[in-house]
Order: sequence, then structure tokens, then C-alpha cells
Amino acid sequence: MFAFLKKTSLPAPGEALPGRSQPLRTADMHYVTGRPLKGPFAPGSEIACFGMGCFWGAERKFWQMGQDKIWLTAVGYAAGQTPNPTYEEVCSGQTGHNEVVMIVYDPAVTPFEALLKTFWENHDPTQGMRQGNDAGTQYRSGIYVSTDAQREAAERSAKDFGIALAAKGFGPITTEIRQAPDFYYAEAYHQQYLAKNPNGYCGLGGTGVTCAIGTGVSST
Repeated sequence: MFAFLKKTSLPAPGEALPGRSQPLRTADMHYVTGRPLKGPFAPGSEIACFGMGCFWGAERKFWQMGQDKIWLTAVGYAAGQTPNPTYEEVCSGQTGHNEVVMIVYDPAVTPFEALLKTFWENHDPTQGMRQGNDAGTQYRSGIYVSTDAQREAAERSAKDFGIALAAKGFGPITTEIRQAPDFYYAEAYHQQYLAKNPNGYCGLGGTGVTCAIGTGVSST
């Protein structure tokens, strides 16, 4: 995943690549579930995006929760400046984008806290602009919310999980939590990459610290 590209500072306003007006071509259907990648989505669905390192492995963590719990996953680019960026542009560090997985789910079936638990336990949110051997701004930890309830749950979970991490000797959480920015679908070959290539690269690794969200355990 271009680990040799190690730009670890975001481009200043006006410094990002110009991008393009038209979206990139992507897959039509989810490789695992067969559902349309761009909708329509199930009634009552909500959307959230997560950045937790290489998006190949991140997406697999969420679709493995089961299609009864997760309506759709898709990988793409978010939280940057360049419209409709390519993978190579994102890897250059000159777009400001993060590699993210978009999750479409029904909160009446799957609480947002279940997504947060998967997020916190499957990467190291203390590493800043990298994840393991993958260094660069596109590998930063991020939660991109679409509702006030999602934001409140994300901020609360960050506080609680930060305490749990500190107790095990980890540094402070560097995860950015912000309103969901524009999501740009990644190229077709990235979608559900590890389902198509089961032995493909996955640099994801958690801290081994359990996230107690949803169990009634809280710092407050």
C-alpha cells in the first residue's frame, strides 16, 4: 500500500491537487453481498465512515459483521480537499484525504456502538499519521459522523477507550471525529479487495485492548 510514501502533514489550503469534476469509475455491485454499491439503500439506513489504516482490511472487518447487521460497505476517500481523487493522488499526500470505509446500516438493527467497537478494537488509534508500517496522512484514524447521536456516541467512546488504552501504557488517542465530509468512491479494484484477493495485504492490527462500549462500562 505504498508504505514508502511517508508524507505525514496535511496540505495547507490551496496546496492540494486540483482533482476533477467527474467521479471515478467504480464497481456497480458489492462483491460479497451483490447489493448496489451506490444504492438505493434499505429504508431507515444511516451512514458513517471510518478511517483506520489501509481500507482493504478495514472494509473486511465491517462486512464480516454480517449482511444482516451491515447493509453495505464501500471504500473511498474522505476528509480531504481534492475532488474525485485517484488512489495515486491520495497516496501522494497532496489531497489531504483519508482512506475510509463507508458503512450503511440500520440503527434499529445494529446500534452505532457496535460499529465503534469494531473500529476501536481493530486498529491502533494512537499512532497519528500512520497505522503500523503504513505511514502517511491517508492512514490516520478517523470517525466521520452523519448525525448528532453518532457524534455523541463517538466522542463518549473515545473518552472511555482512551482511559482503557492509557491503563495499558498506550499514548493518547489521535482519532479525528468530525462531520462526514464528501465521500468519493475508490476505484473498482479496491472495493471488497480482500474478498477478491483472500491472501492480499492487510496491515491492520489492534492494540489488544477491549472496548467496553455497549457493556454498560463507562468512565462517567
